[in-house]
Amino acid sequence: MTEPTVESADLSSATAPLRRGVYLPPFGPFGDPEVLVDLAIRAEAAGWDGIFLWDHVLSAFPPVVDCWTALAAIATSTRSIRIGPTVTPLPRRRPWIVARQASAVSRLSHGRLIIGAGLGSDESGDFSRFGEEGSRPSRSRMLDEGLDMMWSMWAGDAVTSDGEYRVDLPAGAPEPHRIPIWVASSTRHPRVVSRAVRCDGIFPISDHTLEPDEVAGIVEALHAAGLDQNHPYDVVVSGNASPAWEKPNPDGVDLAAITDAGATWWMEPLIHFDPLELSGEVIDAGPP
Repeated sequence: MTEPTVESADLSSATAPLRRGVYLPPFGPFGDPEVLVDLAIRAEAAGWDGIFLWDHVLSAFPPVVDCWTALAAIATSTRSIRIGPTVTPLPRRRPWIVARQASAVSRLSHGRLIIGAGLGSDESGDFSRFGEEGSRPSRSRMLDEGLDMMWSMWAGDAVTSDGEYRVDLPAGAPEPHRIPIWVASSTRHPRVVSRAVRCDGIFPISDHTLEPDEVAGIVEALHAAGLDQNHPYDVVVSGNASPAWEKPNPDGVDLAAITDAGATWWMEPLIHFDPLELSGEVIDAGPP
């Protein structure tokens, strides 16, 4: 069997295909690993390009499933669909542990893993209830340092650090598959944009579905920060556009317009307060 590979779309082309995925929280109605595996198998059969999981420790809607363990199960139960955490918070999850977890899932999936990485949030107590670092500037430094550490480990390089982390790792074997990273972003702060340019994609976190002009503005900011016009790069936009919702395309999304503006991935969120049956119907209906 030919191993599937993960490729980013080319922002230099307005006709680059729009890949479409679903992402969901692994808690509440989805807090059963067997349910997550079943939904992933159904998503692959229905033609979705990816299925991605939130990464939380706590939730007001138990039970909570560990994101990485669920992804390993999904990797061995599917053949072509792309998978990953969206978003895993490196400042809470130690980067050397994430690097090893990612290595395992990447190998199990034969190179289908994409990592969404970010600062993380404390809305459910994932930081404060465990005495984790709560300062945003500190977490920002930890994220940057953690990204460098993971890239070095995957390349098989030795890692020595005496910054936010104290690490002394010997050289090892490089990964057989490249592991792309999308960085989550809630602002266009220059440091955030510069971080995104170093990665393989950006996932803007917003309280609304981005309009085409907002997507174009993000792409423009990336290029202004040094992203090569011809460099393959992903811009991820989320919202509800499926015709299977009770109100079809509830966000009134023009997928062609956001694609022309530079989006390369559309993410259909399945929210924990939606009935599980309805989420299944959205998946079975296939990508919008």
